[in-house]
Amino acid sequence: MFARALDVVFPRRCAGCGNGPWPFCSTCASGLIALQPPWCERCGRPWPAPVSVCTDCPPTSIHSARSPFLFEGPARTAVHRLKFSGWRDVAAALADAIVASEPPPPVDVVTWVPLARRRLAERGYDQARALAAVLGRRSGVPVRRLLRRAVSTGPQAQRRGRERREAMRGAFVGTRPAPDRVLLVDDVLTTGATAAACAEALAAAGARRVHLVTAARSFHGPPGGPVRALRGPAPHAYPQAGSRPGLWLPGDPPR
Repeated sequence: MFARALDVVFPRRCAGCGNGPWPFCSTCASGLIALQPPWCERCGRPWPAPVSVCTDCPPTSIHSARSPFLFEGPARTAVHRLKFSGWRDVAAALADAIVASEPPPPVDVVTWVPLARRRLAERGYDQARALAAVLGRRSGVPVRRLLRRAVSTGPQAQRRGRERREAMRGAFVGTRPAPDRVLLVDDVLTTGATAAACAEALAAAGARRVHLVTAARSFHGPPGGPVRALRGPAPHAYPQAGSRPGLWLPGDPPR
């Protein structure tokens, strides 16, 4: 009853424009770029024909990677609302899109790329953990904290791939023994340097396969024709009702 009351008082709004219906209005839904086959079998990067590996694959410590959307337009806005504006409900919408695009492989546990303590204190919650929690509920797989940041590496957005890999080396350590198959969750896959550092720490803790899923994906350089051609209907995976945590930051409209 309390959750329903919140939805009446503070109705959830489009994660893209913030004005239309939840989770994406028709205009924003048409602007989502879904990543679909044919693609790279290892990392899910669309190509004109299927390939087993590609130049955009993350480092080899990651066994496979999948993302439902290109990190552009409404998907980019939705991720930013989740990360920076306290729209925690966006985690459910994006997690459902992850499952709808391609169900994750069989795993023993779901874990996430942890935030540094300072960023966690600033944001009030960990967006990757929020995604992992929903994925765990949807799949029935236990969600466990398996990693912690050993060092704070600072923002990675302006660093190139090699610089990111150097900065992330040894940045994570395991908090407990890891099972054989781990689903690692993060918000965005760019170079894969952060996820690879996590995968290496998980391997040191006992994991044999680390599968990565993220809400969105960006590519090295311009995405080009194979991705641009996918603009159109995105995965139909969005719930129309449900609980919505009442957290937002000053200056942001209730959603």
